[in-house]
Amino acid sequence: MKNIGLIGAGLMGHGIASNLLKKGYALTVLEHAGNQPLDALLAAGAQTAATYAQIAQGVELIILCVTGSPQVEDVLLSPQGVLSAVKPDTVIVDCSTAVPASTERMAAAVVAAGGLFMDAPMTRTAKEAAEGRLNLLVGADADLLARCMPVLRCFAENITHAGPVGSGHRMKLLHNYVSLGTATLIAEAAACARQSGASMETFVEVLSKGGGAGVALERMKPYLLTGDASGLRFTVSNALKDISYYHQMAQDTGSDCNIADSVKNTLEKANVGENSQAFVPELVRIIAERGAKT
Repeated sequence: MKNIGLIGAGLMGHGIASNLLKKGYALTVLEHAGNQPLDALLAAGAQTAATYAQIAQGVELIILCVTGSPQVEDVLLSPQGVLSAVKPDTVIVDCSTAVPASTERMAAAVVAAGGLFMDAPMTRTAKEAAEGRLNLLVGADADLLARCMPVLRCFAENITHAGPVGSGHRMKLLHNYVSLGTATLIAEAAACARQSGASMETFVEVLSKGGGAGVALERMKPYLLTGDASGLRFTVSNALKDISYYHQMAQDTGSDCNIADSVKNTLEKANVGENSQAFVPELVRIIAERGAKT
């Protein structure tokens, strides 16, 4: 599989695309307003296509890196969607974050159209995407994963086979609930620390040396200490989307979700106006400002 299509060259997809080109793959990227600037990709040899169907007509493997389930469903099922023009045995690799029930429906639709499907959502950040060091959580047949491994290795450092189709997205939602839930908890505690006059430097030091240590704190730390939110370049609106997907999955499986209710409620209150595009570390400011008004 040397001809690859990529739909969604945003913060994460742009890094995936650049690493595929570095490894010598022929790449076609969908033209879309949500893309990062494509100049570097075009200079490295990437081609572009105007529609989903045009992508499908010329490639052997298509990577989806879009926002969530509604977007995946549109990419695949719309009148000019991928499945309107997909060639037999084309592999669809969904690197988006999605609701597992939707994933299973989309996989069935791909197979009915003659293609093959794999969910391979990512963890880590845009920095690791650019470095080719993402983590992938794969839901797929083992033989299909083995066939696609050379492509996935171009942009992933760790690849975990979570199980059959849908398992990757289930594991991604579990992961993001823990990681984003922890970041939200830290933000609320930091807002309380700020409003109570506690030293933020001492707050970070105490957490770092105790039970608050971990990846979430390390990504929040630059904002807590200097106001730099780039340690976790993930928007409040995307965080709400992922937690909402987890909440739906928990409800679908009859699992308790009382804590998820609280995290979701916090993000819903923060997801207003320009704050929806703020990065997750800025929840500290958003929560503190809301508290000051009450």
